[in-house]
Amino acid sequence: MMSARMSTLASLRGDIERLEAHGDGYAPNKVALGHAGADATLRGGLAAATVHEVFSAGHQSAAATGFIAGLAGRLAPRRPLVWVRQDFSEIELGALSMSGWAELGLDPRCVVSVRAADVDTALRTAADALACDAVGAVVLELWGEVRQLDLTASRKLTLAAQASGVTGLLLRVAAQPLPSTAESRWIVRAAHSPPAAPLTLAAPGSAWGAPVFDAELVRNRHGPLGRWIMEWKCDECLFGEPAAYPQPVAAAPAHRPHQTQSVFKRSGYRFA
Repeated sequence: MMSARMSTLASLRGDIERLEAHGDGYAPNKVALGHAGADATLRGGLAAATVHEVFSAGHQSAAATGFIAGLAGRLAPRRPLVWVRQDFSEIELGALSMSGWAELGLDPRCVVSVRAADVDTALRTAADALACDAVGAVVLELWGEVRQLDLTASRKLTLAAQASGVTGLLLRVAAQPLPSTAESRWIVRAAHSPPAAPLTLAAPGSAWGAPVFDAELVRNRHGPLGRWIMEWKCDECLFGEPAAYPQPVAAAPAHRPHQTQSVFKRSGYRFA
């Protein structure tokens, strides 16, 4: 009798370990973001067919929008993307720019923008879109502290994503994270974007650099957390490490370093 009980207990412990390791028995596919550090922390990339949250830090809504556009481009590069927004979001932040979408290297013809009159309509629309397996990804953009998006509503979105294989991305602006069933949660800020080419009067537009994000992973259901500076590479449509020196730098002559230091010492200059 004691042996049977011990065997049953061991079996139950094994079941619990498998459930915790695979997220309630569900093991999603992973889509690599391209950034080595982030992909390693996420154990291969962002989980598809589930829900992820992206919060803007302070007044960083543009950075969070660009970051979530990059995630959508990685998750469903050639499939329709449904972007659900509240009317209030469009009033506060402006309409989505399809020319900006194209500048990110993404196909604006794949984007279906839906404006919802209120939060309840936005939630229902996003749930319906997640249930359609012809869609590649669904972005639900909500403004402010939204009481309707509670743990129950989050669970419904996650179950719909798992059933259809469609990934849900929640873009939260002017809001604080609350308990949810999201697979991951990010807080995104804008990072310094070095110019892509020298700024000249002849070609002032050439000084714009690639989008660079300060992305902090604050929730990861199956692994550690982290924070990275991630550059969106528009030509390759993936994230990567920003270049340390975006412009070629001439090597210092071998006979100069010691002489240069001595000149600085004689002149009395100090450098931090």
